[in-house]
Amino acid sequence: MADGFGVVVGAGTLRSESGDSIRFPHRWTPEGVSVEADFTGAHLLHLAAAGCVLNDLYREAEGMGIGLDGVRVSATGGFDTGSWASTGISYAVTLDSAAPRADLDRLIEHVDAVAEIPKAIRAGARVTRSADR
Repeated sequence: MADGFGVVVGAGTLRSESGDSIRFPHRWTPEGVSVEADFTGAHLLHLAAAGCVLNDLYREAEGMGIGLDGVRVSATGGFDTGSWASTGISYAVTLDSAAPRADLDRLIEHVDAVAEIPKAIRAGARVTRSADR
C-alpha cells in the first residue's frame, strides 16, 4: 500500500499465511483472523475500519444465508502531516464464496451501510482526554 498506512485483515481461505501477520481469535472462523499492519496510530485507525467491515461481512452474511469461505479487507488512507487530519480511508473487499455474485454484491453494499466503525468515522467524533489517573 503505497502511502505507508495500509492494512490487511483476512479470515478463512483468505487469511494471510505470511510470517509477518498477527493472528487473533475470531467469533465466526475457527482459525481466527490474520492482521497485517504496522503499529502506528494511522495504521490502527485503518485497522479499526477494516476489522469492523470483516466482522460485519460474516455477521450479515449469516443473517442473509450466504456462506463465506474467506474474507479479506484492505484499507488505506492518507494524512495531512501538518495537522495529522485524515484525508480519508478507502477499503476493498475480497470474498471467497460459492454464492452468486449478485448476492455478494448485495452483502457488500449492505455492510458498507451498517458497519459501525466506518459509520462513526464518516460522522466524525469528538475525542477528549479525561483526567489522568
